[in-house]
Order: sequence, then C-alpha cells, then structure tokens
Amino acid sequence: MLGGRKLVWPWVLAGLAAMYLPVFWWAGQTIWQSDDHAHGAIVLVVLVWLFWQLRGPLAALPEQPARGVGMALFGVGLLMYLLGRMLEFSIFVFGSEILVLAGGLLLLKGPVALRLAWFPVFYAVFMIPLPGVLVDAMTGPLKQWISGLVELILYPLGYPIARNGVVITIGQYQMLVADACSGLHSMFSLTALGTLFMYITARKSRLHNALMLASILPIAFVANVIRVIILVLVTYHFGDEAGQGFLHGAAGMVLMLVALVIIMAFDALLAFAARRLAARRSRPA
Repeated sequence: MLGGRKLVWPWVLAGLAAMYLPVFWWAGQTIWQSDDHAHGAIVLVVLVWLFWQLRGPLAALPEQPARGVGMALFGVGLLMYLLGRMLEFSIFVFGSEILVLAGGLLLLKGPVALRLAWFPVFYAVFMIPLPGVLVDAMTGPLKQWISGLVELILYPLGYPIARNGVVITIGQYQMLVADACSGLHSMFSLTALGTLFMYITARKSRLHNALMLASILPIAFVANVIRVIILVLVTYHFGDEAGQGFLHGAAGMVLMLVALVIIMAFDALLAFAARRLAARRSRPA
C-alpha cells in the first residue's frame, strides 16, 4: 500500500505539468515579456522553491483527505481552467491554480496539508494578471497623485517645474506621466516581494505582521514617486535622450531596490521597538 501511495505524487505532478506548462510557455512568450507582467515568471520560480522546501513535511503527513471540500475546490478550479483556455481569459487560467492546488492538497493529505502549504497556495495569486477594469480605474488617480507629488517636492528645491494634469514641465522639457509610470503593476509586484519577505522572516507578533502588511502599498507608492523624480531630474540635467534611454529602464531596478530597502528598514525598526518595549516591561519597578 505504501508503494502505491508513493506512486500518486508523480501522477499528480504529471497532471499539473500537462495543465500548466503550456500556459507558462505561452505567458513566457507573451505577457511575461512586458514590464507590467514580468514578475509572473519570478513568482513561478518562487512557487516552485516554496513547494520544494515543503516536500519533506508534506510527504510525512498522514493521509486524512477531505474529499467533499477537496473535490469541490478542485472541480471549480478545473472548470475555471477549461473556461479560461477556451475563452483565452488568462485571469481564469492563472486563478484556477489556487483552487487546483488547494483542492489537490485536501484530496491527497487533508486540511493539515493545506494549513502547512497555505502560503505557497496563496502566493499563486500574484501570477494572476490584474483585471483591465481595475487597471483603468486606478491608473488615472495614481498618475495625478504622482505628478502632483513630484511638483510638490522639486519646486521648493528650486527646480523650474510646473504641472498641467499629468504633464510635467521642467525647464525646456515636457514629460508625460504615462500609464506605465502610475506604478500600479509595480505596486502589485512589490506586494508579492513584501509578503514573501514577511513569510521568510516569520515574525511571531501579529501587530508586527499587521503593520508590515499595511505598509507595503504605501512603501511601493513612495518608491515609485522616487523613480519618477529620478527620471525627471535625469531628463532635466542630462537631456531627453538620457531620461528615455537606458536610465529609464534602470529606474525600474532602482524602484525595486528602494522599496526593498525601505521594507527591510521598517521591519528592523519594528523589531527594535518591540525589543525596547519588552526590555522596559521586564525591568523591576
């Protein structure tokens, strides 16, 4: 019987590969080639790594399958997958991964396995492309806020900057804060980075984790404002070609690095404050 159980996993992996490898190949040739969705490939690598780290603990769990809930989740996930493939609706295809993984764990090992692997299952949400309706609704306000903040920051520093809507004029140059500069997709990918950082650091305090989670989007927004400021200053000092050339792409890396540094610094600050508070409470009155 034990040998039969061991033979289940290769079949499960083969089934997942048959379903999703063609999807990942398609994404690698299309949407993952764009800056807006390039994080999808990174999320896939992280998912594989997370499940690889859990392979031993998952295999060691006793089999206590929850067939009812497991079949329901797996069935809905499979339906989403089929509809997504037929209608070429990538949100359904990538969204089905979460239900298929959750349902598969429940069918094979039970609720304990899903609790153990909850983060990798949840993390698959970052592979889902953002819905166009959400992108359209959020992009306009974000561009307005960013262009306004850039003017607010640089004008007191003596730069000849003015703004008309989302068009920034600095010196002889005019710069349009385009949809890509709204930072919506960057905020989504940085949220993936921030939640992964929280999972790896594994802080025990619920308050610490809640504050970290609440800080991710504001940090991502601030990092994107810094990115746009860098592009504006590069254009002003070195010309339009410099602002739209290599440095324009490099600013995306700056965004990631700045956001990561801020996230790590905020985490360290919260941990330091917690230690100081614990030390004060432990002192005798």
